[in-house]
Amino acid sequence: MTSPLSISLDRASPVPLYFQVAQQIEALIDEGALQPGARLDNEILLADQMGLSRPTMRQAIQYLVDKGLLVRKRGVGTQVVHGLVKRPVELSSLYDDLRHGNQTPTTQVLAAALVPVQDDIAVALRLPPGTPVVALERLRCARGEPLAIMHNWLPTGLADLDRDRLERHGLYELLRAAGVHMRVASQRIGARAATVAEAKLLSERRGAPLLTMTRTTYDDNGRPVEHGSHVYRPALYSFEMALVER
Repeated sequence: MTSPLSISLDRASPVPLYFQVAQQIEALIDEGALQPGARLDNEILLADQMGLSRPTMRQAIQYLVDKGLLVRKRGVGTQVVHGLVKRPVELSSLYDDLRHGNQTPTTQVLAAALVPVQDDIAVALRLPPGTPVVALERLRCARGEPLAIMHNWLPTGLADLDRDRLERHGLYELLRAAGVHMRVASQRIGARAATVAEAKLLSERRGAPLLTMTRTTYDDNGRPVEHGSHVYRPALYSFEMALVER
């Protein structure tokens, strides 16, 4: 069964018609109105329904196929693959962003222990080398698909971070509930190849490209309260930022 599309076109707009169609279909996917696996009518029917030429409709569909949001399957037609998680570059947690985007986040705690801090983490958290810290490793999923592997290190005594709480809540949510006021963070975004273990957890091939994010978060007194190193599947995830001309 195909999914109906509610598309409104502004033919007087300078925005190309194919892009208007693609943007609105993408919005329907992001909002959950078009779920993964949903089938669309063929391009000829869609073009006729919207009063568009077939090449225009084909261009809109191809744009979304190239973005990884739709896939064409022989004998099945065009289907929704998944919604791309778009994360604004601001001081928020992945769990918060997924929940606000109706992405149904779930968490598997892979490790949670008190360990001596590594030298590079000690520098980030401004702690003497070897100081005990809370070390976390979690697998975050969205809509049932593995999305990110998250490593976090925190000074002791900030919050109760047992496995049950970490599986039901986001880390920042737990820190806020414990009275930790996070105000600013230093963040670096990059990319690298997946290790064998990462590829297995994320359902990717060995050596597949992954997005990386390293962040140190500070409270309102300037004290480091968390250092994180995360990897993400780029087919399901992107960072967004606003750029302003000086």
